[in-house]
This record gives sequence, structure tokens and C-alpha cells, in this order.
Amino acid sequence: MTYHRVPVLIVGGGYAGLSAALLLAWRDIPVMLVERRPGTSLQPKAFGVNHRAVELLRSVPGVEQELCDIWAGIGDNLRIAIASALDDPDPQMIVSDEREEFAFMAEATPAALVGAPQAEVERILRERAEDLGADLRFSTELVALHQDGAGVTATVRSGDGPVTVRADYVVAADGYRSPLRRSLGIPVTGKGELGRMCSIMFDADLSGLVREREVTLWYLRNDAMTGVILTGTGVGAHVLAVNYDTGAGRSEADFTPERCVELARVATGVPDLAVKLLDRTSFAMAHVLAGRYREGRVFLAGDAAHTMPPTGGQGGSLALQDGADLAWRLWLVITGQAGPDFLDSYDAERRPIGVMTADAQLANLGMRMPPAARVGYPEPLGDPQGAVLGARYHSTAVIEDPDDDGSLLEDPRHPTGRPGSRAPHVPLTWEGRPMSTIDLFGGGFVLLADGEGGQSWSDAGRLVSRRLGVALSRVVLGHDAVDVKGEWRSRYGVGAGGAVLVRPDGYVAWRATGPAPDPATALESALRRVLSR
Repeated sequence: MTYHRVPVLIVGGGYAGLSAALLLAWRDIPVMLVERRPGTSLQPKAFGVNHRAVELLRSVPGVEQELCDIWAGIGDNLRIAIASALDDPDPQMIVSDEREEFAFMAEATPAALVGAPQAEVERILRERAEDLGADLRFSTELVALHQDGAGVTATVRSGDGPVTVRADYVVAADGYRSPLRRSLGIPVTGKGELGRMCSIMFDADLSGLVREREVTLWYLRNDAMTGVILTGTGVGAHVLAVNYDTGAGRSEADFTPERCVELARVATGVPDLAVKLLDRTSFAMAHVLAGRYREGRVFLAGDAAHTMPPTGGQGGSLALQDGADLAWRLWLVITGQAGPDFLDSYDAERRPIGVMTADAQLANLGMRMPPAARVGYPEPLGDPQGAVLGARYHSTAVIEDPDDDGSLLEDPRHPTGRPGSRAPHVPLTWEGRPMSTIDLFGGGFVLLADGEGGQSWSDAGRLVSRRLGVALSRVVLGHDAVDVKGEWRSRYGVGAGGAVLVRPDGYVAWRATGPAPDPATALESALRRVLSR
């Protein structure tokens, strides 16, 4: 039997697994990913990558531009309606123009909002991860896993036979039903499976019904079916997802090619529409939340950690963030920059955000139901777009201000710079070139220091970085970079002589609002606490 040794084994080749593989490979951490499917998705599946997920992916040079080259500007033409078919003369518009909702993002982040379908995003992530040396193995499944005090031993199998893999850590990104989650005995909560849908991908000329490449989501209700149709998906196809009731004896087998063509014609309202069937698959719509994201050396990510209805469009971006979040944490521990207990912060930080997002999407689903069916559903988020950049973390990897209120959200339109919040965007110039504070993050830690007395913080950062063996960049505002609008102090909540420690994920770990008598001691103490050392 062939034997492999890698620091990280990833099980699952969807958004969470691929983003973890990409960002670990970018940091020169050898990684193996196994996925039982023969390749990345053919179906468009999820649409859109939100600003926060793009911020995390853009640290790998060229990735953001590749995503934007597929399809950018989803917020400029998004429409959501309830109708009997695409030819319905009087659809009920749920969302007719979201440009105002997205407008503030341009002031909050330099990252793009990308409207690309999941199939294209997965393709880019796979190609870039492989370019960087990640070992991605499709048509390969995990068949056994055993943990001990020093690592994990797994058996994976492909057409070439079984392979033994010894890893320090495992990322379980193996989907909604997650065999790994079940084998580890991790409990789940939530409403469970809410229904099943057959996703039908087809090609047809809809030019008389919808504008070319417009992101349009229609909720369909008619005598033949209920479901949704996405037109102009960016992959040269349209997707119709039809609900079916397994309790009534329905199954995927009922969706024969002839039935799929018939349903596409019903959905469009064109009885004689020329339809070319491209693909069909079945999936569950569910609300399932893992009770914990860590079991020993195995970490849950993506749908294995939190499965949610698609209403709201944040599930895919959340999975991308999970993978990126695990990548930088595992990198710090594997390279000895952080202690092993540092990994406990993953569950503490990501699980509350997973629950909040899943509940918000469940609430959105409820709002599309008749009132009587909404009983027991949560209320929608008041500011869903604000939540994308306004999520806050509370864990041992954050040294909170003494008066922190423990809130899970803040308004990114009015950032505070508090530890546990996303480090705010501030326009800068560096050697005459425009950039953002966001552009400074994504590698190691970053120490931002105020221009007044900033050199003492910079000198302390150099000393502490060498002493602890921690990757730490130092930027003095007003010296290394120019604060174009004079917003650094107000947005980061510091005064003259202050400093802010920002983590690799672009979150504030600690801050000194003013000068410190001994900057090196203060900074070393903060880093040791944050890194569980």
C-alpha cells in the first residue's frame, strides 16, 4: 500500500476544501485533497462571492482578477421575483434594484463583489491550487480515519487502489451529510432537511424573455411545479430547480430527460421551446448546524459545519471563508508560530457566524412562504449586507477592549477598529501608488502604528518578531504609507502614538490606543496571548 505524509489532509473538493488547499499551498504547506467526485462542479450551483470572501482570496496574486473576469457587478442588475413562469405579465418583485444596498461597500472595501457561478469559481481555485503544488485527487474517497496523540492516519481509495495518508490535521469539507462528522459523533441541530430539489441545467434561447447574462432569480409557482429558475448563469446555460416531495413517493428517477424538457417549457411559458438538456442532479435543501467544529485534529468546514437554504446567497461565501480561516490558523501552528491550543479559536469564532448566517437564510426562506408556514422561523437580519463585513469574533485569539459589549455584529459603515472586528479599509498611498489598508493583510501579522512615535512601535515589532519567530510586518502611517483622507485614527479607534495588531485574516487582534511605556513588552505579551504561547 502506498504511503504519503502531509501536514494537512482535506476531505472534500467544494468551496471550503478548495479554498483551504489554495491558501495552504500559497503558504508553502504541503496539502493533499481527496474528493470522490470526478472533478469540480459542472452545475453553476451557488452564485456570487461576497466582498469578505474575495478579501480573503485576493491575497493570492491574480485570483481576484480571474474571478472578476468571469462576471462582476452582480449588484447592478439583480432582480428577484415570484411568478407563474418567465412570461408572467405581472410578477411579484421581491428585489428590483439592490444598487443602493451594495453602494456603501465601495467605501468599506477595495474588494469586488463577484457574480460568478460556483462551477467557474471552483475551476479557478483548483487550477491555482495545483499551480502552487497542492496534491488534488479526484475520484478518490476516504474509507477510514484514525486519530492518535500525534496525528491522523487515513486510508483513501481511488481506481489505483488504497493509499495510506499520515497527516497532522484533517479538514472535513465533505458536505451536508458529512460521513466524517457522523463518524466523529458530532451532534447537529437545526430544522433538518426542508425538502429536495432536482436541478436541471439546460440550454435554450430566452432572448425574448430575459436580457443576456442578467442575474435573475425567479421563484415559480404554478400547477405543474414549484421551484426557482436562474437565467443567464454565466456558463452558457440556464438552471431550473424543481421541488419534489419524497414523502409522496417522488424521487430523482421521476425526472426523465423528457420530463425535464417539459418542465423547462412550463417554467419559461414557451410550450414549443427548443431545449437542450445539459445536466441534472438532485440535492437537499436543509438547515443543519454542527454542535462543534473541532474533534481532536479534525475540523469541519463548509456544509459539513453549516448547511443552509440558498435564500440569501451567503452559503458559498461562508464556505470559502471557512477554508481560508482554517488555512492561516493551521499554517501558524504547523510552522510553530502558534501553540496547538490556538486552533480552538476556530470553533469559538466561526461557529457563531455560521449559526447567524444559516438562521438568516432560513428566515429569508420563511419570508417567501405563506404566513402560516413561517411559524418557528427566525426573523431576517435587519442589515444583511452589513453583516458581510460587520461580523465580530470573540476568542482567545482576540484581546478585547475592557469595555467590549460582546456584540456579534457592528455596522461596517461606521467601523470601530475594536479587537475582534474586521480591520477597516483606509485609503493609502505607498511610494505614490494608491492602495488600501486591506492590501496589507493576508500574509502574516501586521502592526499598524501611528506616525507620532510610530518608530518605537516599529522597532518593537522587529524585535518581537525575531524573538518569537512570528511573521510580522510593520507599517507606520504617515511615514511608510500616507493616510490619504486622514481616517486612520478615527476608523481604528486610536490616538496619537497608538498601534493596532492585525491578524493574517484581516481582523484586529489587539490595540494600544496611545503610546506604551515599553512597546516591545506590550506587543510581545499581546502576541503570546493571541497565539496561545
